Formats: sequence, C-alpha cells, structure tokens
Amino acid sequence: MYPALAVLQAESNNEIEVLWVGSDDGIEADLVKRAGITYRGISAAGLHGVNIFSLPKRFIKLAKGYFSAKSIINEFKPDVMFFTGGYVGFPVAMAGKNIPSVLFVPDIEPGMALNQLSKNADVITLVCEDSERYFSDKSKTRITGYPTRTDIQHWNRDQALEFFSLRKEMPVLFVFGGSKGAHSINQALRANLTSLLELCQIIHVTGKLDWDDTKSFYDTLPDSCKVRYKIYPYLHEEMGAAFSAADLIISRAGASTLGEFPLFGVPAILVPYPYAWRYQKVNADYLVNKKAALMIRDEDLPERIVPVVTDLLNHPDKLHAMKNAMSDLANPNAAKDILNILREAAVRK
Repeated sequence: MYPALAVLQAESNNEIEVLWVGSDDGIEADLVKRAGITYRGISAAGLHGVNIFSLPKRFIKLAKGYFSAKSIINEFKPDVMFFTGGYVGFPVAMAGKNIPSVLFVPDIEPGMALNQLSKNADVITLVCEDSERYFSDKSKTRITGYPTRTDIQHWNRDQALEFFSLRKEMPVLFVFGGSKGAHSINQALRANLTSLLELCQIIHVTGKLDWDDTKSFYDTLPDSCKVRYKIYPYLHEEMGAAFSAADLIISRAGASTLGEFPLFGVPAILVPYPYAWRYQKVNADYLVNKKAALMIRDEDLPERIVPVVTDLLNHPDKLHAMKNAMSDLANPNAAKDILNILREAAVRK
C-alpha cells in the first residue's frame, strides 16, 4: 500500500485522476481515504495454501470480484493500472487485461500474486538487481528502487528528538513490527527493557494487537524508565520522526525496510517473521550482505537482543559503517521514476 501512496504523492500537479481498488474488507481503505484518494472495494480471496474444502467459496468470491472490477473499469476507463501486490490484483487484472499495467515488486522475491500478474504486465519495476533473477523476461524489468512517502521526510534529528521528548546525548533505539505489531519482538523487548534502558532511549511502536498489554506494563514502570521509553500503538507521518531520531532499529524485515531504512540511513537489527514463506528472510539477507544490517532469528531474540545492541552502541565505528552502507542503498527518486513509467505506459495505450 505505502509504495503506491508514495508514487501518487510524487504527482505534484494533481494532473492524474486516481481510483484505488482494494478488497471490500481491506484495512487499507481508511489510510487511502485519509490520503484523499477515492477507494472502491471488491470481493477477493487468496488461493495459495488454502484448504481444499475452502476453494469453492474462494472461487465464488473471485468471480464476484471480477465482475465488480469489470464494472468499475468500464465506468472509470483507466489509461494504466498499477499493481503492488495482494490477491485483489487477480480479478482487477483479469477484468482489465487489455489495459497497460505496471507492477512494483516491493520485496526482493516476488509474492505469488505479483509473480502471476507479472506474466501479463507491460513493465515490472524492482527495488534492486537481486530481484531480476525471479523473472524470465528481463526486457520488462526496470530497477527503480523502493518509493518512499514524502510525508515522512520533513523531519530532522533535532525536531524528532523534541517531538518524542528525548535527550540528544543518549542514543535512541527504535523498535517496531508493522501496523499489527510483532508479538515476539514486543515480548523480547519487555523482558529486557531494564537492561536496554541503561544503554539507550527507546521508541516502541507496539502495533494495535499488543497495545493494551504494553500500556498496562508501561503504567507499572517508574518515572525514571518512562522518561526514556516512549510507546505508541502506531505512527503515521510521525514514522519519519522515529526514523530521524533513531541510531538503531529493531524490526521485522518487511518490504518497507528496503526503502525507508536506506532513505534515513538507519542501521538495523532484523528479525524476519518466521511464518511468512521466505520473503522477509530474503530481504534481510540482502541488507545483511550489503553490511547495512544484522539478523537475529525470531526464537533467539530474547537472549541476543541485549548483547547485540550493546556491541553496536559500544562500537560507534561499527554502527557508523552500517549507517553509511544503508545510506548507499537509498534511491530518493524511486517514486518519481515509477510515476514516469506509468505515464509512459499510459501514453502507449
């Protein structure tokens, strides 16, 4: 979702009429509408890894989605379609098979949905060269980098530290696991919080699922801990402040790590989600191989979080080298480059 929003934000003249088609029960609807974009929901369902007894119901949902998408396309008459993943893309792509399409592959390895959609796409935009090995037709691939939102980029470090009421002279650790959160990361942080707060200040985005428990835990802490430990269920544009304030990040290895971490040049300790096929592991391997990040297995985090953070914060030269390596991966023009590709595809219609 965020890569698509970033591309749309790159259109500064408001010359493009945009319609966002998502799932009818999609969590993205509120965020898309918040950005001022018209949203239409359709029925959709994934088929990968589904119990065979559930398939008929899911095929019915896809059929409904196809006819809804067909109606929407006939009404809106798009010049180009843009896909960034998700099973909702199947019925839309089938309904608009004669319309030029551009794909953005946010992870190093494409998910099943994008892999299928790529077969009929006109252009496939990629974060880096490592992704090209997953596509047989290299003539359709373009390396653009990961598009990042403009609304998170206006913070500097002083502003960010002031926003979170943090001190300049003490390093900042930013911990998060996505919009829903990462329970195992939250638990590991809680179990080691006292030791970590002796080393650094912490910004912790818990995700919505663990927010109540974390808030209850936070309320039991002494004021001496609370002043160094800032908790939030979720951040929107303020994510830019967290990135700008951070000296080090602990997070999952979702696709956004490939764009937002390099943009802010923040070194990372990555903890790939162990139940998400291997996409996060491949993303983490890429950043580790570029010497921009370290990786800890999910099950090892409770025991390793303190020694690894301690080692990095006690060796500024090592942290600085990781920061430079991360910054070298940034491509701040990615959103504009993809927008230009969309324009070119629309003109060729």
